[in-house]
Amino acid sequence: MKLVIIEGFGKLETVQKYLGSGYKVFATGGHVRDLPSKRLAVDVKNDFEPTYVVMDDKKSVAESLKKAASGAETVLLATDPDREGEAISWHVATLLDIPADAPVRIEFNEISKNAVQTALKNPRAIDKNLVDAQQARRVLDRLVGYKVSPVLCQKIQSNLSAGRVQSVTLRLVVDREREIQAFVPEEYWNFFSHLKTESGENIKTALNGYKGEKIKLSCEDDVKKLVFDLENAQYTVKNVKKSVTKSHPYAPFITSTMQQDAMNKLGMSLRQTSSAAQTLYEGVELPNEGKVALITYIRTDSTRVSSAAIAAAREYIGKNYGDKYLPEKPNYYASKKSAQDAHEAIRPISLDRTPESVKPYLNKYNYMLYNLIYKRFLASQMADATYNSVSVDIAANDYDFRISGRTPVFDGFTKVYAAAEKPSSDDDKSDDNKRVPELTVGETLGFVKHEYEQKFTKPPARYTEASLVKAMEEKGIGRPATYTPTVTLLFSRKYIEKSGRAIAATELGCKVTDMLVKYFPDIMDVGFTANMESELDGIEEGGVRWQNVVAGFYEGFEDKIKAAKGDDYTLKAPDEQTDFECEKCGAKMVIKTGRFGKFLACPNYPKCKNTKNLDENGNISEPKAPEVSDVVCDKCGAMMVVKTGKYGKFLACPNYPKCKNIVNLDKPADANEPPLPPCPKCGKPLKKITTRKSVFYGCSGYPDCDFASSDPPTGEKCPECGAPLVMKTGKNGKYVKCIGKTCKYKKSVENDGK
Repeated sequence: MKLVIIEGFGKLETVQKYLGSGYKVFATGGHVRDLPSKRLAVDVKNDFEPTYVVMDDKKSVAESLKKAASGAETVLLATDPDREGEAISWHVATLLDIPADAPVRIEFNEISKNAVQTALKNPRAIDKNLVDAQQARRVLDRLVGYKVSPVLCQKIQSNLSAGRVQSVTLRLVVDREREIQAFVPEEYWNFFSHLKTESGENIKTALNGYKGEKIKLSCEDDVKKLVFDLENAQYTVKNVKKSVTKSHPYAPFITSTMQQDAMNKLGMSLRQTSSAAQTLYEGVELPNEGKVALITYIRTDSTRVSSAAIAAAREYIGKNYGDKYLPEKPNYYASKKSAQDAHEAIRPISLDRTPESVKPYLNKYNYMLYNLIYKRFLASQMADATYNSVSVDIAANDYDFRISGRTPVFDGFTKVYAAAEKPSSDDDKSDDNKRVPELTVGETLGFVKHEYEQKFTKPPARYTEASLVKAMEEKGIGRPATYTPTVTLLFSRKYIEKSGRAIAATELGCKVTDMLVKYFPDIMDVGFTANMESELDGIEEGGVRWQNVVAGFYEGFEDKIKAAKGDDYTLKAPDEQTDFECEKCGAKMVIKTGRFGKFLACPNYPKCKNTKNLDENGNISEPKAPEVSDVVCDKCGAMMVVKTGKYGKFLACPNYPKCKNIVNLDKPADANEPPLPPCPKCGKPLKKITTRKSVFYGCSGYPDCDFASSDPPTGEKCPECGAPLVMKTGKNGKYVKCIGKTCKYKKSVENDGK
């Protein structure tokens, strides 16, 4: 048996299907080793040597992984095809004592039979340059987070954090907020003259200049003067410019442009987009096929597309739209200089799987995103759209007016992609599709009326999630895999908040930014952060020691930390004194803000450590005695108590910290869902497992038993092959289906038909 190790549980079934017999797929669920959470674990005096440990929540996974690998004839590492995936493979190889030069690393840009089979034929050694680039990022982020965060806690409030990419992204939002606050609107006026052609058609012309120079009307007096100057003026056509213009297709999606278009055109948040994209990449259940991946790898900054995909697109376009929609040569798109170009652009794996053909099996967001990705890629290989454009200059005394228009000649790629776009709110103000009548130089036009309106300049718009990602990409902050986690973290830290679709900086976010800019201007400098990304790219390309890059950053860093901690500057709100008297020392207690909100504390801390809880009305609330359960602690014999933590209720030993035993409590089953049958593979209880990216049903005995299904098992066996049956829902209602790879048994629940 050959063992193939991947990251996500969501693609386990899809990959296993394409490997076939003789292979077993093991999912790690991400990293198994990392820097420990409660200490720096980076030896700054010894070439920044990191200390990695098996993560607490992955110890059982690590043990099962060792057990599975010990019985395998071959181990192959098929983690995601990026720096993070390469690093996970390296950590797994280290854990399993696999030699550094062993050809065990395989990668595929899409989860398809051809890609997986090709990867199996081309194993390679782990790329240490990729690993070192990720190590450098991890160590840099640990140094910033571990060293700078305490400064924020000391000078603003407790439980604050700083991050290398997170903090400079926050600064973009805060700077934009302050631009808006400091903005002083300026008055201006739009001015139009409505004219009539010799043929009797009315046209609306816009003021364009005065004596060949641009002109700006700043007040009503300027408008009155213009109206006076144009009294009895003769409007004469001075110039007519006609041309055929072309509109080139957009490049296929990269991570950032997919996120931007999903927000702007579909109204999907970053988290919704990331979740939907992950599902489409890992695979969705299709009738008679099992789990099938629909798109290529989703974390990419390259617009490159394989020659095979281009050929397939051209064949599809010619067959379905005609040769006139095919450009003479394939369209190629240049990636940015900063692009790693490790992967293709995001595209459908097969154009035969049209959005409509898979719509019944996708949820709302998965369908909308797949439709967008599909059409964007297809349009990227279609012909240009062409337009007849005309621009007419009209003279009146010393003033110049202009009318422009554009009418479509050939729709080209817009035949496909226009249907995927939301119309702009400013469409009616654009020149698109505006017809301009035939005019000749020297033709005199009749005056009908003037039209003018007062306007004021507007401040720059607040960032949305889409425009913030665009700014991060343009400024070189972060990389495709970091955009969503960075913005999500800023929300969770309450440094930014939603204001409609826009993002606003909170008061706390502004304080954090001001503090960091004061003491750590380099970290908060956009150019510095972008250059650091380039240095990480240099490590990946080879020839640069990652320790040298970290050392260059760290030089002088400790001095800045000491200076920040050593002065009296603070943005902490002064403690609010109350009338409550500390019963331990007699001092008047003060209100402080902690992790769980406001509480009373003695001002004589640390000599007196007395604290009291406050309720939502500001009154002292006595802590409730913990609920005693009927479960006996199996380590010390005490009756365990019920407590509530980050992930809900759990049982804890009352003798903490002497005894640290805890027991997780299973969440109550949904009353609307039928109870799950035993695992069809080993008979142990099944569990419904909900992650950020998917919901699936797995055996409670994992990883000893690897049964997993996207659909709930019924507990019954297939009458044709004996494999487990699962419950599914299609466009015609509920039905049961066999999960056997070659069995096509299916039975409707409603009409008992096959």
